[in-house]
Amino acid sequence: MTTFGISYDYRCPFAKNIHLHVLAALAAGADFEVEFIPWTMSQGHRAPGAPDVWNDPAQDPALLALAVSVSVRDEQPELFLAAHEALFRARHERAIRLATMEEISGVLATLGVDMDKVGADVASRRPHRVIGENFHAMQAYEAFGVPTFVVDSDATFVRYMNPPTGDGLASAKIIESLVTLMASQPELNEFKHTRVAN
Repeated sequence: MTTFGISYDYRCPFAKNIHLHVLAALAAGADFEVEFIPWTMSQGHRAPGAPDVWNDPAQDPALLALAVSVSVRDEQPELFLAAHEALFRARHERAIRLATMEEISGVLATLGVDMDKVGADVASRRPHRVIGENFHAMQAYEAFGVPTFVVDSDATFVRYMNPPTGDGLASAKIIESLVTLMASQPELNEFKHTRVAN
């Protein structure tokens, strides 16, 4: 079994690409044990002296999709993978901002997600606390963005340019090769093409 964590924020197109590969691989039967780690890009952009974004109601629209995903992951886990994919696709393929419960409900209700249960959980701010706890946990790795893989007590930021083609086995090979490289070559600190492939 290949075990790893991977962070996400639905606003990031590169998180969308790699998470869709992970989801396609899992759907194809890949033997992966994955921890999906919510991580907000907003925290690094808050004004000096402002509260942490998960404690700031003014930031709630920006964190809403993340908070909803935490609720589904924790309280309706059998629906999380489908909801996770739907939220990424809604944001990046349908240009839905995911900043209101109405927008998000329109994406998730058809999957069978109990949105009343989600709404009550989000209103309690429990998911916001989880986001904060995960953000602080990722600080131990000096994480700076999404998607960041956590493998064997080390972390690696990955910017993968292409979404899946529909071949889940190909996606599994991509993820397996990335995780293997992370685990076997920790001394490889930076590996970056100087230009985007055509």
